[in-house]
Amino acid sequence: MKSFNNDWPLVSIVSVNWNQEQLTREMLDSLSHVTYPNLEVILVDNGSTKGDASRLKAEFPHIRFLRLEENTGFAGGNNAGFRMANGKYVLLLNNDTLVDPHFLQPMVNTLECDPWVGVVSPKIYFVDHQNTVQYAGTSEIHPITSRGQKYGYRQRDGEQYAKSGVTGLANGACMLVRKRIIDTLGGLPEIYFLYYEEHDFTVQLQRHGYVAYYQADASIWHRGSSSTGRGSTLKAYFYHRNRLLFVRRNQRGMQYLLALAYLFGIAYPKAFLSYALSRQWAHIRAMASALGWHLSRADIRPINRMFVPTR
Repeated sequence: MKSFNNDWPLVSIVSVNWNQEQLTREMLDSLSHVTYPNLEVILVDNGSTKGDASRLKAEFPHIRFLRLEENTGFAGGNNAGFRMANGKYVLLLNNDTLVDPHFLQPMVNTLECDPWVGVVSPKIYFVDHQNTVQYAGTSEIHPITSRGQKYGYRQRDGEQYAKSGVTGLANGACMLVRKRIIDTLGGLPEIYFLYYEEHDFTVQLQRHGYVAYYQADASIWHRGSSSTGRGSTLKAYFYHRNRLLFVRRNQRGMQYLLALAYLFGIAYPKAFLSYALSRQWAHIRAMASALGWHLSRADIRPINRMFVPTR
């Protein structure tokens, strides 16, 4: 699959597998049909305890394979792959995705044509409802709720989602990033382990003067929550923990106080009530553990917001 075509910059595709051998196999098979002429594929096995991911290396001999002895989380696994990347651009691609053969060219063109764009994400559909949108860009992250509105989420695709443009957040299932930005920021913030990493990464990228971009002419399909499971206690733990972590790392002053008031006055009580009404006691314990984690992390401070041009 790797080709040295001087007309197109090298793209390093990094994907992380954790106990998902068959899904990863399907993703790699879809990548084998990609028409972009100059790429390398790096597969990181993140301490899997099920299956034998080394079989994938035998089945797809063109990939570069790295096995980690323990699960270092979404950020840690991807960062290990980033360190192996030789490309001008690095594509973070979830292992539970399927790609259109032509998805890369429009994304690369965006970065080649506009030096202000730091990260590009494609239009993303649900695998099980192939014309239903999962991602078509977002609003900016709201400083109080720490969330952005997802455009097109669970809507049938249409002309309203066919326009490319600057967006609030990249999507962690598939995002093409300039390698020098990864080097400048130090990769994804590993303190999150799982969830909210791309939020934090996009915000730091924007503080360095770049923008995130939604490329409607590129498309992939994504299952979502394949490693953790939909509605799992693991997902609940990291979601609640990391939402507050994002606030602590990225808000200051009055916005910080308002964000805390929103989380503890509205968001967390609402989640607690929802879990209680549905008798999801394990989820309540997970949320309590998530918030308890913060009691032992007084060292977390807001990230320096100073603008440092890197282009």
